[in-house]
Amino acid sequence: MSSTASGKNGTWRNWGGNVAARPAREVTPATVEELAAAVLRAAEDGLPVKAVGTGHSFTSIAATSGVLIRPELLTGIRDIDREAGTVTVLAGTPLKRLNLALAREGLSLTNMGDIMEQTVAGATSTGTHGTGRDSGSIAAQITALEMVTADGSVLTCSAKENPEVFAAARIGLGALGIVTAITFAVEPVFLLHAREEPMPLDRVLAEFDELWAENEHFEFYWFPHTGSTTTKRNNRSAGPERPVSPLKGWFEDEFLSNGVFQAANWVGRAAPAAIPAIARISSKALSARSYTDIPYKVFTSPRRVRFVEMEYAVPREAVVDTLRELKAMVDRSTLRISFPVEVRTAPADDITLSTASGRDSAYIAVHMFRGTPYRRYFTAAERIFTAHDGRPHWGKVHTRDAEYFAGVYPRFGEFTALRDRLDPERRFRNDYLRRVLGA
Repeated sequence: MSSTASGKNGTWRNWGGNVAARPAREVTPATVEELAAAVLRAAEDGLPVKAVGTGHSFTSIAATSGVLIRPELLTGIRDIDREAGTVTVLAGTPLKRLNLALAREGLSLTNMGDIMEQTVAGATSTGTHGTGRDSGSIAAQITALEMVTADGSVLTCSAKENPEVFAAARIGLGALGIVTAITFAVEPVFLLHAREEPMPLDRVLAEFDELWAENEHFEFYWFPHTGSTTTKRNNRSAGPERPVSPLKGWFEDEFLSNGVFQAANWVGRAAPAAIPAIARISSKALSARSYTDIPYKVFTSPRRVRFVEMEYAVPREAVVDTLRELKAMVDRSTLRISFPVEVRTAPADDITLSTASGRDSAYIAVHMFRGTPYRRYFTAAERIFTAHDGRPHWGKVHTRDAEYFAGVYPRFGEFTALRDRLDPERRFRNDYLRRVLGA
């Protein structure tokens, strides 16, 4: 087990650059037993302990002044059970590595988010999701998990074993223990046909219910200061496999969507008045395309332009009104928004603090280029989202507290009672959890 300094001058920073912390020490355990020992030693020293993945959260959910656990040695597949249709993977495994390994085994997750840099524990603990009419977040695909609790013991849970823990720990916010292994439901690898094309925003909003109902996975990006969107429809296909050619993929996904888009954001940051014109050009930069490939090559895409993000889940039936209010707010303001607004959906699930817990949901994500002031935009957007009983993504910027969450999560008390039982001394505490969960 190694113990190392944290970044420059001992400071840890997240991917978005908006959160920094100075832990007392870092620990990189190579086994579950070493992780448990680190938790017990932290208790002896009177220090809180937090685990961090790749730092893709924009909140301070993983920040600590105590012991920071790095799980990069806890990686790899522990077991594949083809008869049960499951794979058990260690918590520090990046989603990218999991997806590649599953593909080699002829297997796949049913649904996934659009980036795959996070660790499996970090992604599930914060509620990372993609878009789906019938298939939910990554955490909704968990069938069992293992974690180290505050007293150093190793606890396993599933729908049959410790079911009250399983209901909550799939999206546990790092408040119940440190996840060490996750078992996911998987299925034989399949093909998805992707159809991406521009569409006027007015049409998308008028036909949203039909677009959602007719496609297994529908999402769109609206470009503020324009009436334009890019839509994505992904549906299972019998084939044949027709992937994007390497040259076309590089030109559209790397050169345009990352290289040119980054340059456009640099210009917009230096000259905000140019942003509406840049947005009009950006909304027309990508042409329609269709292709058929295995799931992770369709669901995910490279994201090299750094940003800060807020995302709220609203009831699916409220998404059109919410978006119209968001557009009206941007249009009447002096805000200059260089990043598109992303809209996705998820079916209701049974996870205690999932943003889709108990209700069909739609997600609206707003972004700002890293280094650009974002609070005025996010504050105005958050006011709209909360008016529709929105639930913020646990790993993205928001200002809500425990009192608010008790009102929008009917099972909020179940989670806090379980936390009282599993971590009565708040070994896994930090300022973020104090705000969102209470003392």
